[in-house]
Amino acid sequence: MKYLLSILLLCCMASVNAQPKAASVVPPLRPIDSSYSFIRYKADTLYHASSHAAADRFFEKWRRVATTHQGHLSIVQIGGSHVQAGTLPHRVRCNILRAYPDLVSDRGMVFPYSAARKCNNPVDYGVHRTHPLQLTRNVYKEHDVPLGLCGIAVTARDSMAAIAIVSRDTACPFASSKVVLFGHSEQNVIPRLGLADREVFPSYVDTRNRRFVFNLHDATDSFCIILPCRAGQAFSLTGVYLANGQQGFSYHSIGVNGAAVPDYLRCPYLTNDIKLLRPDLVVFGIGINDAHGADFDTAVFRRNYLQLVDSIRSVAPDCCFLFITNNDSFRRSGRRSYMVNNNGPLVREVFYRLADDTGGLLWDQFYVMGGLKSMDKWRLAKLAQHDRVHFTRAGYELVGDLFSNALFSAFADYIATHPSPNGQ
Repeated sequence: MKYLLSILLLCCMASVNAQPKAASVVPPLRPIDSSYSFIRYKADTLYHASSHAAADRFFEKWRRVATTHQGHLSIVQIGGSHVQAGTLPHRVRCNILRAYPDLVSDRGMVFPYSAARKCNNPVDYGVHRTHPLQLTRNVYKEHDVPLGLCGIAVTARDSMAAIAIVSRDTACPFASSKVVLFGHSEQNVIPRLGLADREVFPSYVDTRNRRFVFNLHDATDSFCIILPCRAGQAFSLTGVYLANGQQGFSYHSIGVNGAAVPDYLRCPYLTNDIKLLRPDLVVFGIGINDAHGADFDTAVFRRNYLQLVDSIRSVAPDCCFLFITNNDSFRRSGRRSYMVNNNGPLVREVFYRLADDTGGLLWDQFYVMGGLKSMDKWRLAKLAQHDRVHFTRAGYELVGDLFSNALFSAFADYIATHPSPNGQ
């Protein structure tokens, strides 16, 4: 066990980065390659529902944090495989934090996806494990483990089980002084953290909320989760929260490959977990899996989404919701053939209704990328994968920049039309 842990802990190095101060309250727009004729660049804006109250609260708090350097703005993006892969949300995260380099707050909620077999991980951190772990995802018909906001769990049953989470992003580095593990053990297994020079036990255990809280003396960007299960014991990890206690901006990303809206509704600890994140804005990108089949029902889709919104509002009543319409996609029609998914325009209309229903915001990804059949053009431009559902890394980064610019432009419009009382 010591030998295995030493291999994992070689990756663990503390880092705290001094950053210069940001120059402007409104972030500059990201440079966009305008050479793609199929992209509707002029449509890269946010749609506002007729009720602006929730959006105004969000933008006003954004201004307050950016100008006073006091407070914490929390953004949570929830989706499927587009989010689990991590490239798109991390692009948005970095675009925000590059604009406010002195206001880098918590890295927030993460999950060691690749601790399980055949499970991909976000790009900004690596995961190493000593032993394969049992996987449970919210897309499964039966859940062996009650799931939370992350919609996924890995279960250890071995005395030598350990997972290292290692930061590997130099563009947007994070160092955490507090780590919260979400999980549960029927046999009262207590996890530990392995740092570069020592092992530490939880500062306290919150049994009711299934949380194990570690307050660290020194901030670290990498650590090892030790799950010491004896014979007949098990521990299921359902999430990891990385905090630094600083003022500023957090951009959380939660995604599960293949997840649809009902899959998140079947996570009993979702609202319990989201209370810790205290979201000011929830970005919804769920829907590509709901609308993939020929039996897609717009009424059921809308009803499920409104139920999910209501559950989050029960613990975050002042939260604003931003809906991202599905990207255009194709369905497999044979071994090597594909057909356009005609549900794209139908689900797009539902998203507009959802924005109106909730007094929220909407980014029309479907229209901006070119509308129906445009995914094949993205594929030919090497921006989308062969399956015509997912993007390439370059494609996800482009989508992330387009979305960031729509968000930044909406904030700039708010600043221009809502003068601050103190003139800032």
